[in-house]
Amino acid sequence: MKIYTKTGDKGTTSLFGGTRVPKYHLRIESYGTVDELNSYIGLVRDQAIDNHSKESLLKIQNELFTLGAMLATPPEKETLKNGKERLNIPKIDAKSIQFLEHQIDEMNNSLPVMTHFILPGGHQTVSFCHVARCVCRRAERLSVALHDEEGIDPNIIMYLNRLSDYLFVLARKLTKYLQAEEVKWIPNKL
Repeated sequence: MKIYTKTGDKGTTSLFGGTRVPKYHLRIESYGTVDELNSYIGLVRDQAIDNHSKESLLKIQNELFTLGAMLATPPEKETLKNGKERLNIPKIDAKSIQFLEHQIDEMNNSLPVMTHFILPGGHQTVSFCHVARCVCRRAERLSVALHDEEGIDPNIIMYLNRLSDYLFVLARKLTKYLQAEEVKWIPNKL
């Protein structure tokens, strides 16, 4: 199988179902940013972190592929002419969101209570986690805009919102795990 098709050489690409759109289309920006997020999560997973976090991140990466496929399918193409779903895979749903919530609660139980804002950084791995969190927020903003414009499954937005919270708490957990310093934000300090 060739990796290049040349069908995008004029600045368009196909959505799932065959509709061609410009490569700057909001739907492409949305799932492209989810793909970028997935790459950053892979970068975090490749660091020297605990196995439980690695396993959770691998599950999240797989779910992000699903989420990307959901975003790549326009509403009018979700159902085939025979009434069956075009995207014949398990979707992001309430269970996916509950998994993230459970992981957040579990990590929070082992962390000191947060009493201040925290600056991203303290350790390279923690910084990667914060970058992933910021990309996740961008993916969420783009998905909300797409939802307002065309409509998408609301679970996508909830999942991305919860995932950014997960990544923030994971950054705190990794700070503790790596024995790094949590740097407090001190307003007006030069």
